[in-house]
Amino acid sequence: MNNFDFYNPVKIIFGKGKIAELKKHIPTDAKILITFGGGSIKKNGVYDQVIAALDGFNVQEFGGIESNPHFETLMKAVEIVKSEKIDFLLAIGGGSVIDGTKFIAAASCYKGEDPWDIPAKHVPLESAINLGAVLTLAATGSEMNNGGVITKLATKEKLSFSSPILFPKFSILDPESTFSLPKRQIANGAADAFVHVIEQYLTYPVNSPVQDRFSEGLLVTLIEEGPKAYDSKTPNYDEYANIMWAATMALNGLIGVGVQNDWATHTIGHELTAFHGIDHAVTLAIVLPGLMTHLKDKRSVKLLQYAERVWHITEGSDEERIAMAIVKTESFFNRLGIKTRLGDHHVGQKTIDRIIKRFKDRQLPHIGMLPDIKIEDAEKILIDRL
Repeated sequence: MNNFDFYNPVKIIFGKGKIAELKKHIPTDAKILITFGGGSIKKNGVYDQVIAALDGFNVQEFGGIESNPHFETLMKAVEIVKSEKIDFLLAIGGGSVIDGTKFIAAASCYKGEDPWDIPAKHVPLESAINLGAVLTLAATGSEMNNGGVITKLATKEKLSFSSPILFPKFSILDPESTFSLPKRQIANGAADAFVHVIEQYLTYPVNSPVQDRFSEGLLVTLIEEGPKAYDSKTPNYDEYANIMWAATMALNGLIGVGVQNDWATHTIGHELTAFHGIDHAVTLAIVLPGLMTHLKDKRSVKLLQYAERVWHITEGSDEERIAMAIVKTESFFNRLGIKTRLGDHHVGQKTIDRIIKRFKDRQLPHIGMLPDIKIEDAEKILIDRL
């Protein structure tokens, strides 16, 4: 196992009715800005629960944060934070809202000329506004980590950022707050969490049985619970609770320490979202089978372990078992109603050429965190997914 430092200070408040406990976790004299997306929280009752829980607090609100939050929108919230002297941010929503709120927290205190430098140049942050979260969509794990991804609409760039000072102070996870989600978002959440685990697991062995077993348990849980939640006509609390906790555990840092991480699937997928607005999780489901196929020889040890422990494939040659695991992975995404070919989303060679040019312009030595995927490999992976 590789050396590592692990730190995660986020307090998780999990279960039914936990939104009512909000006031216990925010200073009574705080000037709060609540942030949210398109307004679904005002239809499903979560907004009313939050406002009731914050009775007596100084509360303002900022709505309209997009899926794949736009830098331009978030900067409007930064103006409010500065002008109103806001000192606590409360994100109510899924990963996009929480990611966007982390950026607001950072940009509001940024002393440089251009806050876009936070993701574009990964400048170190000296201070940020404190924030908490009320999760309404299980997917990204942003509620328990210190990173985020935002999009600059003007240049069609989707970039990530992170800082030790951007962990939420707390996150409230009430599975019932996800009951009103459309099936597409249930599917996307399960797929997103699945690929988050894969990015930290399906690399190279470093004798890390604790992390491997945690990862495999999360993958099996998502395979079992995702389709059930997707199919159910009436939300089942336990199914939704298990998916919510699996998604949080998938990207809170625990399974990624001491092992080699990848994130090439995300690096490629982000460009599909940036150019075409395809749902983030869908882009991951498109790219991953191609990446697995392309790396079947280089990463054969972990692929065989994945085949046996996650999909219970024990018969056939090494090549046959790996091929079957890849088929089952793509079938899992298809089972969730996700179309996994670029052609299904009207994406062709022209977009592939634009993505590869962008990678070359950035002079990326490799795609993701490992040196086994070069720019030319990314091109082959995308062509495989046409």
